[in-house]
Amino acid sequence: MCHLLCVIFSKVIKCKAAVTWGKHQPLSIEEVEVQPPGFREVRVKMVATGICRTDDHALHGDMSNINYPVILGHEGAGIVESVGEGVNDLNPGDKVIPLCIPQCGQCCSCLNPHTNCCLKTHSEPQNTMPDKTTRFSCKGKVVYLHFLWTSTFSEYTVVPVDAVAKIDDKAPMDKACLFGCGFPTGYGAAINIAKVEPGTTCAVFGLGAIGLSAIIGCKVSGASRIIAIDINSSKFEKAKLFGATDCINPKDFSKPIQEVIIEMTGHGVHYSFECIGSTDIMKSALECTQLGYGISVIIGGAPANSHITFDPYLLFTGRTWKGCIFGGWKSKECVPKLVSDYLANKFNVDGLVSHTLPFNRINEGFELLESGKSIRTILLF
Repeated sequence: MCHLLCVIFSKVIKCKAAVTWGKHQPLSIEEVEVQPPGFREVRVKMVATGICRTDDHALHGDMSNINYPVILGHEGAGIVESVGEGVNDLNPGDKVIPLCIPQCGQCCSCLNPHTNCCLKTHSEPQNTMPDKTTRFSCKGKVVYLHFLWTSTFSEYTVVPVDAVAKIDDKAPMDKACLFGCGFPTGYGAAINIAKVEPGTTCAVFGLGAIGLSAIIGCKVSGASRIIAIDINSSKFEKAKLFGATDCINPKDFSKPIQEVIIEMTGHGVHYSFECIGSTDIMKSALECTQLGYGISVIIGGAPANSHITFDPYLLFTGRTWKGCIFGGWKSKECVPKLVSDYLANKFNVDGLVSHTLPFNRINEGFELLESGKSIRTILLF
């Protein structure tokens, strides 16, 4: 009966959201109207959200297929406020994480055990709901709410049921939001994509939340040496706490960093992880791996229309280059398990949070990110 009443009486909600009106414009806290959830949709009251580099890329126009105005944000945790028709596995009051990589459970990718790349991510624009309409308006204008179908920079958001996962009610929301992007992406790159083996060597380029999560994954997998690379040496202490054995700053050397790593290891590392989104660093990460069997994983999202030029001999001689979306996890089924593992102390993500701010200070959070002063800033509603 509660579920039925929720569907019948769900109404338009007025709330605060951070609206991006155009490229390179600061976020503006506005009052928006949030429509009730439609068929197989869920309306969520957000509790916490993280600021990810992907949001920064979208803010500065470095992502394709973004319509403005838009409400960004894709790393959040909240509580179900109401559900639309056809939603049977979620109820008001459930703690959930919106999923920037959905899991429909029906497409050929979802049915394939070797990929998590649900075709809904690539075959449908995620700046509107699946029915091609939006659930937000502001100042009389339609807001293309659904940045990656999540738009967590709002007190309330509406997501398709395929893009939301129920989590353990005991999960602290200011940490649970990390499981919407940063932690699963880096951790899974080591666990699922590279499949790091015990006793091996790893190099992690970029020590933001994703890079540090990759270090956690390498350590959990039993890597004997983990080299952390960043041009911001202030991040080295944190990297060592998570398991890095060596920390190096490319600015301290007169030669390419891949050559430095090869000299440090003798023949290169077994695994490398690019966590920045720089095509130059992607190339360096590949070049620093072991000839014959080195594996390099691209995690960072490069700006739209970027290209890489490299020597094909690097791959011809046995190296493997892999891409990684959301750490290879099938989101809807795996995110709840990852949260449960966190609650069971199988790993600790608390140190990934460097700053916690109220939602209305969101622009300050972006300034911290762009200045390199933060690992992950969490906004609380």
